Amino acid sequence: MVHEKQIDEFVSRLQGAAGTNLQSVILYGSAADGEFHSQYSNINLLCILREISFAALRAMAPPVEWWTRKNHRPPLVLSSDELQRSADVFSIELTDIKHRHRVLFGDDLLRGLTIPLHLHRAQLEYELREKVILLRQQALLAAGNGQRTWELMLGSFSAFVTLLRHALIAMGNTPPDSKREAITVLAEKVPFDPSAFLQLLDIREQKAQRKQLDVDELFSRYLAAVQQITAAVDRMLDSFGPQS
Repeated sequence: MVHEKQIDEFVSRLQGAAGTNLQSVILYGSAADGEFHSQYSNINLLCILREISFAALRAMAPPVEWWTRKNHRPPLVLSSDELQRSADVFSIELTDIKHRHRVLFGDDLLRGLTIPLHLHRAQLEYELREKVILLRQQALLAAGNGQRTWELMLGSFSAFVTLLRHALIAMGNTPPDSKREAITVLAEKVPFDPSAFLQLLDIREQKAQRKQLDVDELFSRYLAAVQQITAAVDRMLDSFGPQS
C-alpha cells in the first residue's frame, strides 16, 4: 500500500516551505509503477530546486523532518542543471527513474533527459562486483544465523534484480517491467540458475513461506547465481570490445 495521503501532505508542506524555489517533485521506483511492497519497498522522491544553498535546504528541513518521522527516506535533492550533468555518471539510476516515475508537482524534467549509455556497461559491472563483494562480507557475519541470512537475501534482492534488468539493457534488450519476467528472460540469455531469485520473490509476494525452505541451501544458490551473473556480464561486456 502506497501512502498517497502522506505523499500529498508532504508535497504540500514542501511547496509551503520552499515556495517558488521548488521546481519539481517526482515519485519514482516501485511506488510509481504498481510494484510497491509495504515490507520491502521504499517511497522514493526526487526534489528539483531552482537554487540549492544551505538556506534553501534549511527551508526544506521542517517538512523533511515530518516526512522522516513517518519512517520514509528523505528525498533526493538536485538542481535541474545537476540532473542533466549527472546523467553520464548515474546512468543506471537515472535510466530507472526516467522509466518509472510520476510527477507530483511542477515540471517533468525527466521527459527530455538524455542519458548517454557509453559508461553504462562499466557502471553495471562495477555495481555487480561491489554488491557481490558486500554480499560475501555480510555472509561471513550472518553464517549460522538463519534470521540474519534471510534478512541479507531479502535486503539485497531488489538491488540485484535492478542490475539484472540493466544487464538486459546492456545486451540491447528492453527489460520487462515485472521482476519475475526480467529474471526469467536473463536466465535464457546468460548461464545462471534463477531458482533462488524466483523463490525469494515468492517469499516477498507471500506465495511461499520461509519455513518451506532451507535458508543455507537457498543462500548457497543465491550466492552462486549472483556470482555466475557477474562473471557472465563481465565476459559479455568484454566481447563487445571497447566503446567509443
